[in-house]
Amino acid sequence: MTELPELSGEVALVTGASRGIGYGVAEALVARGDRVCITGRNEDALKEAAERLGAERVIGVAGKAHDLDHQSEAVERTMEAFGRLDHLVNNAGTNPVFGPIADLDLNVARKVFETNVISALGFAQKTWHAWQKDNGGTIVNIASIAGLAPSPFIGAYGVSKAAMINLTQQLAHEFAPGVRVNAIAPAVIKTKFAQALYEGREEEAASAYPLARLGVPSDIGGAAAFLTSGQSAWITGQTLVVDGGMFLNAGVG
Repeated sequence: MTELPELSGEVALVTGASRGIGYGVAEALVARGDRVCITGRNEDALKEAAERLGAERVIGVAGKAHDLDHQSEAVERTMEAFGRLDHLVNNAGTNPVFGPIADLDLNVARKVFETNVISALGFAQKTWHAWQKDNGGTIVNIASIAGLAPSPFIGAYGVSKAAMINLTQQLAHEFAPGVRVNAIAPAVIKTKFAQALYEGREEEAASAYPLARLGVPSDIGGAAAFLTSGQSAWITGQTLVVDGGMFLNAGVG
């Protein structure tokens, strides 16, 4: 970004944001003037992402999302650097297995839940106690349409995202009225994470969508910017489906 907007006065923490959906979210929040902490596993990738976003307004904290010390460090460094933490976007996730759930290694299932669900809860708890409990704010959990319907061959991922949607409702109920908590459920977004679902067959994959294309990270960035803004001030506990109209085709043979 060559020219940064006027500061909004607000601060966000976006997990898993060195690339893909998380980067798209961070980019949207920086574009409206927020200062942002991004996290991810690779320190070099985070540094590069922060520089592209605007290093004077973005910091990176490297670590694994499910690591409790990393969660604490990310929240503490955000508070130290910016003095507040208004918005949390839980984007970090994993899907290390592809196949029927009947044969799923339960240790792999535990890893999926640890990263996709437990880490989101951990970040939410730490953000709540560090700032939001007394000052308010928002939380956005990046779920998936896989959490809304059966998802052949990515069953563990889908079940974890269903849990994240319910976690969103639980947090929205407990953290109200000061903190609003919502989720976004994307369909396939063109990222390295989802590459196996469309690589070499993007046109065919896109034909399943009434809007005739796959999603891109900025589609989710725009949705997250809305859910963390005053424009959504009376929305909490909801899951915003961002799917290019895919669910309109449900039941069509």
